[in-house]
Amino acid sequence: MLRITELRLPLEHPEDALRLAVLARLRLTPEQLLGFTVFKRAYDARKKSAVVLTYTLDCELAAGVDEAALLRSLEGDAHVRPSPDTRYRFVTEGLAHAPAGAQARTPADTPAGMPARLPDRLPADWRATGRPRPLVIGFGPCGLFAALLLAQMGLEPLVLERGRRVRERTQDTWALWRRGVLDPESNVQFGEGGAGTFSDGKLWSQISDPRHLTRKVLAEFVKAGAPEEILYVGKPHIGTFRLVSMVEKMRAEIQSLGGEIRFGQRVVDVQLEGGAGGAGGNEDNEDSAGSAGTAKRRMRGVVLASGEQVDAEHVVLALGHSARDTFEMLHRRGVFMEPKPFSIGLRIEHPQGVIDRARFGPSAGHPILGAADYRLVHHARNGRAVYSFCMCPGGTVVAATSEPGRVVTNGMSQYSRNERNANAGMVVGIAPQDYRQDGRHEGPVHPLDGIAFQRFWEARAFELGGGGYRAPGQRLGDFLRGQRSTTFDTVQPSYQPGVLPTDLAQPDRAALPDYAIAALREALPAFERQITGFAMPDAVLTGVETRTSSPLRITRGRDGQSLNVGGLYPAGEGAGYAGGIMSAAVDGIEAAEAVAMQMLGIPASPA
Repeated sequence: MLRITELRLPLEHPEDALRLAVLARLRLTPEQLLGFTVFKRAYDARKKSAVVLTYTLDCELAAGVDEAALLRSLEGDAHVRPSPDTRYRFVTEGLAHAPAGAQARTPADTPAGMPARLPDRLPADWRATGRPRPLVIGFGPCGLFAALLLAQMGLEPLVLERGRRVRERTQDTWALWRRGVLDPESNVQFGEGGAGTFSDGKLWSQISDPRHLTRKVLAEFVKAGAPEEILYVGKPHIGTFRLVSMVEKMRAEIQSLGGEIRFGQRVVDVQLEGGAGGAGGNEDNEDSAGSAGTAKRRMRGVVLASGEQVDAEHVVLALGHSARDTFEMLHRRGVFMEPKPFSIGLRIEHPQGVIDRARFGPSAGHPILGAADYRLVHHARNGRAVYSFCMCPGGTVVAATSEPGRVVTNGMSQYSRNERNANAGMVVGIAPQDYRQDGRHEGPVHPLDGIAFQRFWEARAFELGGGGYRAPGQRLGDFLRGQRSTTFDTVQPSYQPGVLPTDLAQPDRAALPDYAIAALREALPAFERQITGFAMPDAVLTGVETRTSSPLRITRGRDGQSLNVGGLYPAGEGAGYAGGIMSAAVDGIEAAEAVAMQMLGIPASPA
């Protein structure tokens, strides 16, 4: 197989143009090319009058064609190389006998990105050893894939999720959006599927992926009902409605492989032994961030809100970035964590047609291109970076709080992306020194200070919105001129339970810190130079966006375990190691692999 990258064709190319282009690029006759598959299709819209499609193709040569000789003849073409092997291989392969009745896969029935055989699993007498099964806390993208991989390897995980099943959770979320009724345990942040369920369902990431783990994630999504196009389009997405049924199917697979998933199970304590904490290891430690230099303790179990104790020696901590009470508990127990940078800002809404025309010109509305997105960044004079975050074409701004008396915004799109407005976070980067709570100007920042900072601005947004989880909003023109908005005009805000027009930058009651307001007022007009119409006066700003990523990191070592608690595997967004569905899912896979290797005594590969 040979891979061709950067093969460019016009947007409106005929059906047979792709095959003809492959033959010309490889200098083959039609008989020498057995076939090809599209690995990736993206677009280049830098020249709006001539948008082109760019393809990455895997080409199968006919019998008798000397691939090595062909590559030598094309060695000057940097875009023709052997196709990489993107199949996923389980770390447990070759260690034990396959389960009774398991059938080996054949190449014909192997989904793209999956191994051509079932993974070997643990011996049937594994459960007889009396060792507790691996535990996964949280069932968002990270926990979902950690549990799925553990189940596929025969490790029969137990999953504890504080929220409800995805369909019940959807009803609870709509109760906030439609009636202003918040369930603190079942909302946009908590419940089956995690925060990614109520988002644009973006399935791309900028993480380094030398093992092609994102391909494994996409293949599992397709198996669960996602459209096959996510395997090859440049910026795949699913949307909320499709994610709901997919999550349910993946849950069913975990259960069919011996896994157990328990909902409404909030972890309120951890049981540790050894090290500085003594035999029990549960002494309160309010002043410590959990020293990485102290003797390492080990996981022995967790305690649920019901009082039940669950034994566990290997725990994947797949918390979302909003599990604030759990962060506080882990800090009290001395689990090492540290503050990290994150961003805060506002949501901005434009008519989707404005963005389409600015990005695609005369090709706006083309079915292959769909609704246009954008990615923007500006470095302000005050040293702050302002950038677009979680851009949702043809979507809505949604209420994303998980705590009473606070307003948080996020963005969401359905698969069709056919809502009237485009929206994105316009956020400003902040560092731990910006949010420290002790009033000092130097020294370590407390790892929980970022949470206190978020809560302050979320409570301010609730106040500015007038209560009832309404959000404060302002027309862009008024924001730039420094005057209060009293109504909205051609762009109507999509956030529910509603938006109260106000002044987001009013003295002493601003929706954001002064440096963030100043940076946004400089950046928004600057973005007009990249997207015509971006600074339109009627665009709507809605506050506040505070949960762009976790405000802390539960630091781990190269073995995937906490620096000072053995058997604890921090992973995903809440632990500070991911940002979005794909990166969280990949981190979940790697956490499951680390658990399996530890449980089975598999030596780690050299770095």
